[in-house]
Amino acid sequence: MRIIRRAAFTTVPWKNGGGVTHEALRVPVGAVHHQFRISVAEIDASGPFSDFAGYRRHVVLLQGAGLRLRFSNGARAALQRVGDLVEFDGSLQTECDLIDGACVDLNLLTSKAIEPVEARVERLASPLELAADPAATFAVFCICGSACVAQGAGDAAALDRWDLAVFDGAAGALQVQSAADRRGEAAVFLAKLANP
Repeated sequence: MRIIRRAAFTTVPWKNGGGVTHEALRVPVGAVHHQFRISVAEIDASGPFSDFAGYRRHVVLLQGAGLRLRFSNGARAALQRVGDLVEFDGSLQTECDLIDGACVDLNLLTSKAIEPVEARVERLASPLELAADPAATFAVFCICGSACVAQGAGDAAALDRWDLAVFDGAAGALQVQSAADRRGEAAVFLAKLANP
């Protein structure tokens, strides 16, 4: 289990130069054509998203009044509550309209060359257990509140808001729960990714 704290994220410009994102994880490290990447993007103004042809995108609202997305295939989506999630093809031209001021979102980019990702948002009203899969990497990102994560019989680690836990080829079940004194207040983004 690796814990990547929010303070350790690396700030990089958007691919289209329109803003900045704070990269938490890139696999392989430093690769231009990565297998998957997790980052936190600041959206200060309405405008186009970067082109990520060859990738799937999962976007989760982390902060702000929300945003509306318009895709070149005619589809639309709205993220209006913290934890709202949308998945779409990174090759689609995507226009973002902010609803009421700046927002922050979580981005997961996964290469279409690997198996489709399993991803969802969970509000932690009760503990979760995820079955181990030695062929997969699990990512747990704390959207709000605070959470505890553990692998098998190992010690639990605390995740504060916007911290990331990564489990590579886990041999034991993964446990995820809200911090004991704040049960029900935490929400997490969970992703199961094929190992490259």
